[in-house]
Amino acid sequence: MQLLAPQPGWSATADVIIVGSGVAGLTTALQVRTFGLSVLLVTKARVDEGSTKWAQGGIAAALGPGDSPAQHERDTLIAGAGLCDAAAVKVLVSEGPEAVRRLIARGAVFDKSETGEMALTREGGHLRNRILHAGGDATGAEVSRALLAAVRNDSGIEVVENALVLDALKDASGAVCGVTLHVIGAGSRDGVGRALARAVILCTGGLGQVFAQTTNPSVSTGDGVALALRAGAEVADLEFIQFHPTVLWLGQDSQGQQPLISEAVRGEGAYLLNSDGERFMTSQHELAELAPRDIVAIAIMREMVRTDADHVWLDVRHLKNFAERFPTINASCLAHGINPANDLIPVAPASHYASGGVRVDLAGRTSIAGLYACGETACSGVHGANRLASNSLLEGLVFGSRIASDIASQMPTPGEPIADTSPTLLIEPSARKKIQKAMSIGAGVLRSANSLEITEAKLTEINAITSKEPCVEAWETTNLLQLSQGIVRSAQLREETRGSHWREDFPVSVESWRKRIIQSINATGKWSVRTKEVVQI
Repeated sequence: MQLLAPQPGWSATADVIIVGSGVAGLTTALQVRTFGLSVLLVTKARVDEGSTKWAQGGIAAALGPGDSPAQHERDTLIAGAGLCDAAAVKVLVSEGPEAVRRLIARGAVFDKSETGEMALTREGGHLRNRILHAGGDATGAEVSRALLAAVRNDSGIEVVENALVLDALKDASGAVCGVTLHVIGAGSRDGVGRALARAVILCTGGLGQVFAQTTNPSVSTGDGVALALRAGAEVADLEFIQFHPTVLWLGQDSQGQQPLISEAVRGEGAYLLNSDGERFMTSQHELAELAPRDIVAIAIMREMVRTDADHVWLDVRHLKNFAERFPTINASCLAHGINPANDLIPVAPASHYASGGVRVDLAGRTSIAGLYACGETACSGVHGANRLASNSLLEGLVFGSRIASDIASQMPTPGEPIADTSPTLLIEPSARKKIQKAMSIGAGVLRSANSLEITEAKLTEINAITSKEPCVEAWETTNLLQLSQGIVRSAQLREETRGSHWREDFPVSVESWRKRIIQSINATGKWSVRTKEVVQI
């Protein structure tokens, strides 16, 4: 299956193609360059417009006194609710500290304590202070700045901006040997073209735009996961969409990217209050407001349903120096008429992070030769059913390095791309809001057989709203539809509650469902599904 698109009108080549310019894409590009390989870095908008720069929380790594990779591993496994890949978690926590040191060596500057040491804080689910921050609540922006500076200083990395990746190119053996992409530019690289390479790495970030309310930027339409699906690669854990518990509530009609109130705020001691002004998390979990984010998001939704409220309240009025500690959040609140020093902050859950994605091994390899995935696009199993706070940036740092090493050790010589004769698909751009509304209502924080069945029927109707006019908006909408179909299918199949997947009709976890749901589609668009037991070590 492929997107309906014009024939490529131009070509480019490199040793490695990397799609995406967040922490995963930039780290992988720099690591690939350490082996002397040329890189074509393709990014959807400007090179600095990915999700990474919006990350407020920080990077988790066992760097502090009394902490250890083993303790970080324990916290990650607990948050993952029995579905973490134990080997992937061990890689993450054991290689994480060195990955952070490499980042610092590349110029990233993190906050220091009064003694001059790295200031490590706590966030939900962590039992130790192990979160590094930069600029208080601007960690992602600093990480992005440092990595971008290093990329711009490397002549072996060519950056192509304003380029939407469309589909994978394959050779006669079925291995991926490049991609087609659409560039909004001028001169020789304008419109649809093709880029050829020995390996393609998908680092396109998340798929938050599947839902009406999200913390993700507008470019987060899951293009890499959708490309991999159409190429025949396996995807896994799509039902596990993490909803950030505390996103600034802007009203019932708000859509698109919403301002995030970092978990670090609760880590500093903020309270969650219901419409009666009462703390409710103390009766929900032993860690209260510091419980894992899936537990907090569900507790908030239940409280909203119980009180018939549109949101709950976040109370930071008792915190000292809030404006200095969280300047970005404070400015965002002030911009919307809320003074955190005096006012309660209205918050509600919004889609934030996809724990699932393209299924990969510990070297970032997908089930299709020549195709890799990293960061939020990938599913290594490291997050299980629920990502532990601040493990996402770390994942990009660790696995980006592993992918570079694997490619350098193999460096296959692919054949020429062959013509793709599979059926085409293109959905009318106007269907985008229909998809987002259906998914938010029926496949959001709280799900049931009835809500998912209704959502599936609506998606089937939308599948018939096709277009014959290729454009960026239509390609994005098609990607969102295919991803929504995968999310709903796996959410229907998993008849239990686990991690960030909450079924109101199956409210408990079931031991027999300690397994991963893996999906794929064939060349004609037919879905297949299998499950794989997750072995606990």
